[in-house]
Amino acid sequence: MMEYTVQKLGRLAGVSGRTLRYYDEIGILKPARINSSGYRLYGQAEVDKLQQILFYRELGISLSSIEKLIAAPDFDGLVALKDHRKNLLKKRERLDLLIANVEKTIKSKEENITMSDKEKFKGFKKAMVAENEKKYGKEIRGKYGTETVEKSNEKILTMTQEEHDAVTKLSEQLTETLAKAYKTGDPASDLAQKAADLHKQWLTFYWDNYSKEAHAGMAQMYVDDERFTAYYDKEQAGTAEFLRDAIQIYTGMKK
Repeated sequence: MMEYTVQKLGRLAGVSGRTLRYYDEIGILKPARINSSGYRLYGQAEVDKLQQILFYRELGISLSSIEKLIAAPDFDGLVALKDHRKNLLKKRERLDLLIANVEKTIKSKEENITMSDKEKFKGFKKAMVAENEKKYGKEIRGKYGTETVEKSNEKILTMTQEEHDAVTKLSEQLTETLAKAYKTGDPASDLAQKAADLHKQWLTFYWDNYSKEAHAGMAQMYVDDERFTAYYDKEQAGTAEFLRDAIQIYTGMKK
């Protein structure tokens, strides 16, 4: 059986020896054995596991989340590889859109051709949809269904510059109001309920149909999914839970 030292495996996979030693230290990728000279040696199983780790890292998933995924009893390496392929193709599509937009912008500047704001905005919207799909597509499709997500994507792609400016301003108002409301410590306060209403208005720019149940469900996902929680808690820890409580009160899901 072929075995690799840290140096050889690093060259094979395109990662540093320091990274492999760190993976060993945190327990996500242990060597198959350590020889009498103290060298870490990796076999085929470790090579396959490293491949999975690197694919997940390429998709922006944290090491702690990767460890849970590949350690799960029902983890299937072949299924994971098929998922990686699908996600990487989506990523390539997103990058192709951005590259095409940049190349067109470069050409317009080099040839002194004016690229319309509409063309620039169109490329931006496509990239935004692709980025959202990459980050949250699987979870949101699982929760709300493919049709709902596709309709939301369509709303983004047909959004006018004026609508985009309006939703951006609304998002800024929401952030500011939520920060002030959080300091009151009361999700039922007027400020907190104003934040919940602003959140509803923000959602209507992206959702084809609004419902109180879906709104409350989205708020719960902000707490359940660490990526959403990190976004809302980046300034003040606990903000995601506070917003969830405010929205549940606003929608009547919690008294």
